[in-house]
Amino acid sequence: MRFLLLALLLLAGEAFGLIAQFDHNLNRFIAAALLQGGVWAVAAVFVARGAGRPPFALILATAALLRLGALAAPVFLSDDIYRYIWDGRVQAAGINPYRYIPTDVNLAPLRDQAVFPNINRNNYAPTIYPPVAQLLFFAATRFGETVPAVKLVLVAVEAIGIGALLLVLRVVDAPRQNIVFYAWHPLPVWEIAGAGHVDAAVIACVALALAAAVTGRRAWSGAALAAAALVKFFPLVLVPALWRPAKSNLGDWRWLSAFTTVIIAAYLPYVGVGSQVLGFLPAYMTEENLSSGGGFWVLDVLGRAVAVPVAAYLGVAATVMVGLAVAALCRSADPSASLRWAMALGTAATLFASPHYAWYFVWLVALLCAAPWWPAFWPTVTAVLLYWEPETGHVPLWVGFTIYGGFVIFGCADLAWRFVFARRPGEHHGSRRAS
Repeated sequence: MRFLLLALLLLAGEAFGLIAQFDHNLNRFIAAALLQGGVWAVAAVFVARGAGRPPFALILATAALLRLGALAAPVFLSDDIYRYIWDGRVQAAGINPYRYIPTDVNLAPLRDQAVFPNINRNNYAPTIYPPVAQLLFFAATRFGETVPAVKLVLVAVEAIGIGALLLVLRVVDAPRQNIVFYAWHPLPVWEIAGAGHVDAAVIACVALALAAAVTGRRAWSGAALAAAALVKFFPLVLVPALWRPAKSNLGDWRWLSAFTTVIIAAYLPYVGVGSQVLGFLPAYMTEENLSSGGGFWVLDVLGRAVAVPVAAYLGVAATVMVGLAVAALCRSADPSASLRWAMALGTAATLFASPHYAWYFVWLVALLCAAPWWPAFWPTVTAVLLYWEPETGHVPLWVGFTIYGGFVIFGCADLAWRFVFARRPGEHHGSRRAS
């Protein structure tokens, strides 16, 4: 009964969130999403502690209803989906999407009144999305060059990811009810079904890479991770968690071969534009103040008191990431070790990057579903606050303190708790251990 009540509360929160979006009221939407996050947290704690097992049918039905309702959301939180449709249309016309900006005269015959005027940065930015994302845009728009059609395809792609996460849970002998950690989380619901973000494909490909890794399908794991990285580049940091270079392990050389082959094959149809194949990415780094360092939240805060070179921050971040990568490469052969290191690398990379947009945290929800670490869930629940004062290349001070400061507080508390119990022989604390 408690899980049915929680499911109903999540659905009620979604109704309020939808009303807020149709009213163009960001603050009310944020409040609704945060309340949903609180309900999700209660459900997640109940499942993690084994305080009753929700019926699996209830979990899936609620997840489906949440996404069905969010599909009705207007284009409000983000207008990125119009670029997806445009890129798909350009490819259908036999034109390389990296060659021209949308306002280029060569694309004039493709313009319309429903999509073209709504493309963000349409008068100066070529597409930023890598090749696998482009292939998905082309495929999705063959079902219809409309927002509902593309959102439906993305939800279907996300469903593949949920299925792969269920396989991961089964292989590592975790309760299948743990899928609640992802399927009921409000962030993926709003950002994929609601806003129609391509992160659905990141979820699907990363989950497939994890599933292939834990089931011993090494080549498939490498291929899936390469596909994920060519939707958005963040999953590249997971390579050390899934690849095990060893002369005696030929399977992992197949992993590397598959990874490399997919990257080369995906870029081949687009390389005719030369270096333009990187699209808007270099300029985007500048626009988001990442090149200057101001876009990194920690560096921005420190810079208010003392000048810190961006090279110093990047050096610290790189040192930590290299340390995690080396440790991941030396991990045990236990399949669950790959999941834990993938979660650690993904979490560290995302937090160091301190994204300015909520949807950049969606992929962490999938990683944390496979290998839960509760402090890392905090940024995924509070990421919706990034909508509070949306400004390119900027995260409000209090929002950053809430998201990243909260993570630091909970992370230190968790580590202190583990340290205390580690010094108490005989204490059972398995429920506190990340699985």
